[in-house]
Amino acid sequence: MSDQGLERTGRFCGGLIDDIKRRKPYYWDDYKEGFSTKVLASTIFLYFACLANAVAFGLLTSVATGGEIGTTEMLVVTAIGGISFAIFSGQPLTILGGTGPIVIFTGLLYLACKSFDIPFLPTYAWVGVWSGIMLIICAVTDLSYLMKYFTRFTDEIFAALVALIFIVEALKDVYHAFTDPLPGQSQVSLDTAFLTLILALGTFSIARNLRAFRNSHYLRWTIREFLADFGPSIAIGAMTVVAVYFGALSANLDLFGWIMSIGTPEGVQLKTAGVPETFGPSVDRPWLIDMFAVPTWVWFGSIVPAFMATILLYLDQNITTRLVNSPVNKLKKGAGYHLDLMVVGLITLVGSVFGLPWMVAATVHALNHVKSLATTEVVKEGGERKEKIKSVRENRVSALLVHLLIGLSLLMLPIVNLIPNAVLFGLFLYMGFTTLGGNDFFDRVRLWVTDPALYPKTHYIRKVPMRTIHMFTALQFGGLAALWILKMTKIQGFPLGILFPLLIALLVPFRMSFTKFFDAKDLEILDSEEDEEAIEQQDLHP
Repeated sequence: MSDQGLERTGRFCGGLIDDIKRRKPYYWDDYKEGFSTKVLASTIFLYFACLANAVAFGLLTSVATGGEIGTTEMLVVTAIGGISFAIFSGQPLTILGGTGPIVIFTGLLYLACKSFDIPFLPTYAWVGVWSGIMLIICAVTDLSYLMKYFTRFTDEIFAALVALIFIVEALKDVYHAFTDPLPGQSQVSLDTAFLTLILALGTFSIARNLRAFRNSHYLRWTIREFLADFGPSIAIGAMTVVAVYFGALSANLDLFGWIMSIGTPEGVQLKTAGVPETFGPSVDRPWLIDMFAVPTWVWFGSIVPAFMATILLYLDQNITTRLVNSPVNKLKKGAGYHLDLMVVGLITLVGSVFGLPWMVAATVHALNHVKSLATTEVVKEGGERKEKIKSVRENRVSALLVHLLIGLSLLMLPIVNLIPNAVLFGLFLYMGFTTLGGNDFFDRVRLWVTDPALYPKTHYIRKVPMRTIHMFTALQFGGLAALWILKMTKIQGFPLGILFPLLIALLVPFRMSFTKFFDAKDLEILDSEEDEEAIEQQDLHP
């Protein structure tokens, strides 16, 4: 059950102590399980994924804060926060990272500081410290138990939202290659645009096809498994070589010469990460922020925005953790919601004092982490082939190595700039579609355009009237559309996307109201937290 660990004990630190007791017997086994080629493949894949996420959201944060917090800070907190979470968390398969809503909130806080004419970084530090304290209070008072009221209905909408954000942002970046000239150019270069398209789609196609190759009839199983596990890494390497080759060919340079010329007018220019070449804060300041460089009223007035930030971090963290702990992932070692929230609260509190961005569980990265560590099988349901997880190699090593590599990247910032952004766009596209592929909501949406004679014979199709299934899916689609519209809406320049965590919370009473319009048994089948196999076993052994 994904509700494991969400019981309200009524004791101070009761849930936290239970989480530690639950996970303690498996702690050293988490490291032993890390000695596997599957873990190595997952590490390489997630390293590039987390690096891309840190660079992308670091640049967005820099724009939102007038350059006061940027890519270097995002890389630092991704490394340190990720290592800390991998070592001390209750569910180490969860991957932390920056998110779009956090960037939006940070930008709004920056604008508020400008309107009140107060320094941004000290105010940001106070907000982060108060928010970290509130998250710790949530952890020690068992408040994660509120997630019991969030069902699969809400989880699937949230997962679909973040997957669509990754897909849309990747496609948008490729589109901009055809419409926006590169810095220093007066018009769009078609060479750059088409190479960007080739690199992005090439990375996506290679990773996706190698993943599917696991279930083909060619070569031996061990080779197919290796190619599938290392598919994203192979795709990134292959497309980077393609970029180097075409750049060198167009500039009449040897490969080494073209690598050294990236970012210069010679050859085909490509956008790269653009991280600073030297390590240090984005602005000229000491790492430790002077929190007392603001009026006294700011010390306590910052509690108000901190409360909103806490809601945002609480929901992002716990919903993603619920998705990771879903029964369909066949995890065996148990959850640790309160312990995870405690670690995130401490990272937020300490990181804010140094002006570092806030981090929470990154949905797409966390779910792809689980899938990259999974052993799967293909089953046929009504003539349709569907991939299902048999087991997952639960470990701390992959997440630990990923963030150690992010930390090493801080020592090699010029090398990071060699990776074309287009390759990272393709990786985002792959991760978005992979996340959608395991979402039952997306499967039910496809039923709208599927021949009824070819519907897969899943448990809910066999047991629930089709009209009920379509209505349930339509309501989910409406919730997703509302979240997307809210994310995009601005009123007099104010981005309403900052309120989207509240709308996610409102999906809970919305789902509860369904009992007035649907049969309770049908709802239980459609919204069950159990996987299909467990439901079938319950039917066989009532």
